[in-house]
Amino acid sequence: MLAGREKVTRPAKHNMDYVLLTVVIFLVCFGLLMIYSASSYEAGLDFGDSAYYLKKQAFATLLGFGGMIFVANFPYKMWQRFDWLAILIAIVLLLLLKTPLGVTKNGATRWLNLGIGMTIQPAEVAKIAVIVYVASMIQRLEKINTNIIRTPKGIAIVMGPTLLIAGMIYIISKNMSSAIIVVGIAVVMIFVSVPDYKLFVIIGILGIVAVVGVVILATQGGAGTSFRLSRVQAWLNPEAYSSDKAFQTLQALYAIGSGGIWGKGLGQSMQKRRFLPEAQNDMIFSIICEELGLFGAIIIILLFVALIWSCMVIANKSTERFGSLIVIGVMAHYAIQVILNIAVVTNTIPNTGITLPFISYGGTASLFLLAEIGLVLNVSKHCK
Repeated sequence: MLAGREKVTRPAKHNMDYVLLTVVIFLVCFGLLMIYSASSYEAGLDFGDSAYYLKKQAFATLLGFGGMIFVANFPYKMWQRFDWLAILIAIVLLLLLKTPLGVTKNGATRWLNLGIGMTIQPAEVAKIAVIVYVASMIQRLEKINTNIIRTPKGIAIVMGPTLLIAGMIYIISKNMSSAIIVVGIAVVMIFVSVPDYKLFVIIGILGIVAVVGVVILATQGGAGTSFRLSRVQAWLNPEAYSSDKAFQTLQALYAIGSGGIWGKGLGQSMQKRRFLPEAQNDMIFSIICEELGLFGAIIIILLFVALIWSCMVIANKSTERFGSLIVIGVMAHYAIQVILNIAVVTNTIPNTGITLPFISYGGTASLFLLAEIGLVLNVSKHCK
């Protein structure tokens, strides 16, 4: 009797998903290796230190792992209390881009100067803020009425702040790729929560109409829209823009083609030698293809598939709605970003400047991507 009573009252113990953690650690380590390989030549010429970018990324990665450990052990249900605060913080940070704190690079103001030799990208904060907000709102609305999320009012409550943030990202920082990702995350989370495909057919039609409208405006508008149109034109006919808008895309395709099946060998890329500008950023997948070939590219893609699959399994096994939706949001973020990055590098879609998670250079992105992994690992400890 005592043994049976002890078995009933003893709290269940669960371990976090170590498969997911192993995949992430491998991707991060591989990313540091490829950042050094892709940037060493340029960093040596510009800064006299071939490991310049590697050191900065390694520092951000250490901070990211610290954040991941903290988030993985902080009760994830507590984040639901800060849903509106997260949205407010994201809005304030985006507005600060219009102040002297905003840092402009390559014609776009996307970073905030923290004053301690570090910068932060508000768009990355906005992504995790939207994940927390949408997950919280869906659960709150479902507690009131399970069908309210299917109504225009429910959709407006969930998507209103999301669209506001996406619009601010696009207008203030000229960052269309991050705006697309923010909207995509929210749409996927609602799609999983609402088993009504008619709603998403309507959303898809409205999206197509919006894209057509943007193209029409691009043919008639000013400098901002003509810039977007030139991106589309360069995508359709890259050879005609080989010295301007399509230069980076063509160099990336040359890198992919020259790598073949097995690649030239780690560190043996030719395109990184000033042919492919800033190869360590959003075009780093082309350097992977050049140095490690099709074989290496497939391995990396399979690792991302394993990461996304692990998130899906955790979401399905979660015992709590908010935690499940959090994991779905993180999964959507990774899936959208990986697909769009590879599509851009292979010229399947127009160039939008999307980085490859855990592999491309970017301190803020690395920090918040690892924080999101901390959320997923936290939820995994409360699975069935």
